[in-house]
Amino acid sequence: MKQFISLFLVLVLFPSLGVAQDCIDYGEFIHWVGEVDTPSYAWNVEIFGSHAFIADGLSGLQVIDITNPDSPQIVGYVDTPHFAQDLAISGIYSYVADGSSGLQIVDITNPVSPQLVGSVDTPGSATGIAISGSYAFVADGEFGLQVIDITNPVSPQLVVNLDFPGVAYDVAISDTYCFVGDSFGLQVIDIKNPESPAIVASEETPGNGYGVVISNTHAYVADGDSGFQVINIENPLNPEMEGSVEIQGSATGVVISDTHAFVAGNGLQVIDINNPENPQMVGSIKTKGGAHDVAISGTYAYIADFESGLQVIDITNSESPGIIGNVETPHAALDVAVSGNYAFVADGLLGVQVVDITNSESPQIVGSIDTPGEARCVAILGTHVFVADHGLLNDPSKLQIINIVSPENPHLVGSYNTLDDAYGVAVSGTFAFVADGMSGLQVLDIRNEAMPEIIGGCYTPGCAWAVAINGNYAYIANSSGLLVIDVSIPETPHIVGSCDTPGNSWSVTIFGNYAFVADWDSGVQVINISNSSEPYIVGCFDTYGRARSVAISSPYAYVADDFAGVHVIDITIPEVPQYIGSADTPGMSWGVAVSGQEVFVADVIGLVILPTQCTGVSGVVEDDFGTEPSDLPQQLVNLSIHPNPFNPQTTISFSIDHSQNVELSIYNIAGKRIAVLADCPFGAGVHSLDWEGRDLQGNTVASGIYLVRMVSDNGVESDKMILIR
Repeated sequence: MKQFISLFLVLVLFPSLGVAQDCIDYGEFIHWVGEVDTPSYAWNVEIFGSHAFIADGLSGLQVIDITNPDSPQIVGYVDTPHFAQDLAISGIYSYVADGSSGLQIVDITNPVSPQLVGSVDTPGSATGIAISGSYAFVADGEFGLQVIDITNPVSPQLVVNLDFPGVAYDVAISDTYCFVGDSFGLQVIDIKNPESPAIVASEETPGNGYGVVISNTHAYVADGDSGFQVINIENPLNPEMEGSVEIQGSATGVVISDTHAFVAGNGLQVIDINNPENPQMVGSIKTKGGAHDVAISGTYAYIADFESGLQVIDITNSESPGIIGNVETPHAALDVAVSGNYAFVADGLLGVQVVDITNSESPQIVGSIDTPGEARCVAILGTHVFVADHGLLNDPSKLQIINIVSPENPHLVGSYNTLDDAYGVAVSGTFAFVADGMSGLQVLDIRNEAMPEIIGGCYTPGCAWAVAINGNYAYIANSSGLLVIDVSIPETPHIVGSCDTPGNSWSVTIFGNYAFVADWDSGVQVINISNSSEPYIVGCFDTYGRARSVAISSPYAYVADDFAGVHVIDITIPEVPQYIGSADTPGMSWGVAVSGQEVFVADVIGLVILPTQCTGVSGVVEDDFGTEPSDLPQQLVNLSIHPNPFNPQTTISFSIDHSQNVELSIYNIAGKRIAVLADCPFGAGVHSLDWEGRDLQGNTVASGIYLVRMVSDNGVESDKMILIR
């Protein structure tokens, strides 16, 4: 089954598999640009003008200004009596399917202050709604279809109830027919006389018709666990199943734009419907929670994500970045390291798999060696692979040392039982450093590969998950954050510094004066380690799921996320990581390594090879948890801050060589834009602007590190400033 699922997902999600690629710009493909959390469970979304309207479960109708798609803002709301699940907009009204409270009608003349003006209870639970003329058609759960006269929206009247065998979930209108998605599939209802509707045909689907949309001669159904279904309705009296695509997760919402269907399920799935008989998956991207519905406006997809509100996706190019090649491993690929023409994969219960990557389009497993436990982490030093081999049941965890002089014939040359649970390993010089669970850091002398021995250890509070070595220090990703351990004397390692992180630190990578920590549930935390005794967080990037590991190839960081694939982040300014794009992978991404022009991902089902991000491409820039295109040259401009540090005011000066537009913004260390000092034309010469330490709302900001960022025709320049109150 695993082999079938993985092959299906790779071929369907990534049709360009096997096509050699040089570096690419991930920002040119489908990518996330912004979000805004809503109070409850975002269930459905509709776009009207410059606003997105969200049916937000227990919080009713939420109104979001999307004038700037990468920084959407909630500007209004109205609570509804029960659970808002769907909505339709007609004229100046939003019609809300509100669960057991039936139909709620909201006046949205002023989107900032919507007003509930009318309602009508329905016998069941209203889950879907469509408007045609002066009637609302409501999918009412076990009570079928309700037809409501909305001639007077302040006093709507229930005129007829049409029951049918299944549970009604969604409804769509085309001409004189109403199409209802229900637990049996698609029901076709003649509504020439809306007050006397009649079922005239039906087409059974494998799943539940949670979402229905009509385009030309076809009905497109989000069919729950059975994916995406295409039904020919050229003759509404004789609908015929025409095509289908399995998707990741459960399909709950669908919208059509030109020749593509956008399906909400496990994130956003994009399907080419040029040939309705043979629809093809061309792109996908995960969202932070469970995508339930989708709407399209211009080049953006707006996702109602029931765990995290509104997600905004750039669909200028709706395809996913293509995978160069992949190979399935026998168990669960959890980590990867690369040396020369070989990738060494920690493959869970089946030890280490050796993959020949000479031809990256067709990687091949050429050798393997089983280990007693679960191979969690691999590190390479010369002709040896060191494996953190997590113990199972009553078996001890071990450090395994494998000789790879002949990669096709790896063989075990030594091992050592660690004190607790070996999760991570790093090697430096003649020492191996093991992140050993509740026993903390273990230091082993590996000069005698056949008989490694522990020579020192350091207990850590919490569970040590991973370790990285840089100079005389070991950096431990611990369940409570980052620990810095002095290992200059390997026999007596000792903690010299620590930094708590918001979540559970899973792995750590060192780059210059920064530690990049994959912090499960809170993304990547960037920690300044220039002073080993006082590390502190200076920036972060929130991933969509659970960040597992980070690999760096300057100026980019590649983040493996076991829910959302691989994210590409520009870390030119580590304090303000800049999101470029991401690649959805077939399984769950745990480990990542970069070698040359390729990114190697341990993706649970196997090894996946992706192209690297091209250097010199600015891609997109994170802006208030969103992004915006930028194709600016990298010639720097003059930017100065005085005084710095400051309290309560500082002056920011800049010079430009010709008349042009200049944007000058202030960011906090989380990468969120908190103030805009200028976004307008300036003449050639020197200019100065004051910042009084206030945000966009005029509120005084706290003491701390901030960044000023200037964008002009001449380029982009950023600098730090410190506010001390």
